[in-house]
Amino acid sequence: MAKVADKPFFPKPFLSFLVLSIIFGFGITLSEAGFPKIKHYKWDVEYMFWSPDCVENIVMGINGEFPGPTIRANAGDIVVVELTNKLHTEGVVIHWHGILQRGTPWADGTASISQCAINPGETFTYRFVVDKAGTYFYHGHLGMQRSAGLYGSLIVDPPEGRSEPFHYDEEINLLLSDWWHQSVHKQEVGLSSKPMRWIGEPQSILINGKGQFDCSIAAKYNQGLKQCELSGKEKCAPFILHVQPKKTYRIRIASTTALASLNFAIGNHELLVVEADGNYVQPFVTSDIDIYSGESYSVLITTDQNPLENYWVSIGVRARLPKTPPGLTLLNYLPNSASKLPISPPPETPHWEDFDRSKNFTFRIFAAMGSPKPPVRYNRRLFLLNTQNRINGFMKWAINNVSLALPPTPYLAAMKMRLNTAFNQSPPPETFPLNYDINNPPPNPETTTGNGVYKFNMGETVDVILQNANMLNPNMSEIHPWHLHGHDFWVLGYGEGKFYAPEDEKKLNLKNPPLRNTVVIFPYGWTAIRFVADNPGVWAFHCHIEPHLHMGMGVVFAEGVHMVGMIPPKALACGSTALVKNYPRLP
Repeated sequence: MAKVADKPFFPKPFLSFLVLSIIFGFGITLSEAGFPKIKHYKWDVEYMFWSPDCVENIVMGINGEFPGPTIRANAGDIVVVELTNKLHTEGVVIHWHGILQRGTPWADGTASISQCAINPGETFTYRFVVDKAGTYFYHGHLGMQRSAGLYGSLIVDPPEGRSEPFHYDEEINLLLSDWWHQSVHKQEVGLSSKPMRWIGEPQSILINGKGQFDCSIAAKYNQGLKQCELSGKEKCAPFILHVQPKKTYRIRIASTTALASLNFAIGNHELLVVEADGNYVQPFVTSDIDIYSGESYSVLITTDQNPLENYWVSIGVRARLPKTPPGLTLLNYLPNSASKLPISPPPETPHWEDFDRSKNFTFRIFAAMGSPKPPVRYNRRLFLLNTQNRINGFMKWAINNVSLALPPTPYLAAMKMRLNTAFNQSPPPETFPLNYDINNPPPNPETTTGNGVYKFNMGETVDVILQNANMLNPNMSEIHPWHLHGHDFWVLGYGEGKFYAPEDEKKLNLKNPPLRNTVVIFPYGWTAIRFVADNPGVWAFHCHIEPHLHMGMGVVFAEGVHMVGMIPPKALACGSTALVKNYPRLP
């Protein structure tokens, strides 16, 4: 089990203010002050034998658990994680997906960007504030450690004494992932080989780390599979959603998949979508949701169906030819036995190439009333073309014909210390040729590697137009979910084909665009986002499909690095920063 302690936290400046308030009668009480707490965890990361889908394998776990322990805190609390690397032969970092890390950019958990990797046998302490309620998660951010199983849930409730803007009786937390039987090291080597060797689609979809391979709990509806014979005590036994009739449940759903886009549905039940990526949205009803890697949602369901029956929960693959069977479990109406199977087949996953259906869902997401609105105008606009390329026969993904290759010295420390030789000081291209044909393979498939940085002025309003295009083979364009570290952004709009200003600017939504930290670009289309560069630090912006990032599909943003405070010593112990002496460090 994870070791955790709740401790009251009283910053010295706040204590001084509290004393003055008592002396001079400012009327502040302890309850009104809303003191944050420290959530303190001690974690060991190590490989271990596990059977996520009933086939024993090697997983990367935390404190003997897979998935890792769930972190739960209130907005304003301080999370402290003492992370010890027990992997023996490789480094490790953990990214806290969706946490903005204001004031603590070194805790973002991105190797070569915010910190040095934690070496085997070493301990690094992450310390950060969770400043906004929502559904989040954490995962490894070095190599392909997310594929290896290094992930867990991170749930932030409203500050104590406050409630959500919607009512529910109880909640259920679901973390979705995909799982391969072959090792991540084989996958990494294959992706970096000439020619590339692809290990294929994942074997299983996992629901809270549990799935079933080569059998199905719904085998009677699929003659090609055998019925799973499970006692319920196995590590791979389905995670059952136990519910009481006539109640409202909040189901938190986060996708930490390395590859798969997913569709989530519950038989005979409608879903009321109320949250996306830690931001409230205008509630809307749907029969199912598409969820891409890096996204999270909260949906409300009402258990108003026949209480004598149980119902399927089905999670199928979208946007790729589905060679991975759906993940299945049950919505178990108590006091029914969880062994009682539903009387009808599981919900059928929409066709994998039915992008119109995907867009119909995505285009219905708008910010809730009272949400922050975007600035009316931008100061700077980037056009980022997503292409598949080659370098001397090696397969790569590139942005504006540059494939990201991270430097050995973390950007944050290098920029703070003004180590100008640590990475390329020339910024990457801010656009691509106007005559580029996105509907055909690149005329010159060769690309280059780079590690330059897009630098923004503090407070600058930035637009990014993500432009999708054809891959190396004709008539092929993939979905890409893009995740931004250190910021939420407004999703201003989507479009088909190539973005053209000013025609497409007229389509942008400045009235109620949703705030997100992850957004999808559809095949042969574009997505427009806007954010304010107001968080000092260096931040990754990348495709959340892990093989794509591994092959260079990302960029790096930076703003206000001169305003960043002291950086912990262990975040600096690699590359050129390891050689710097007399740098002011935290005690």
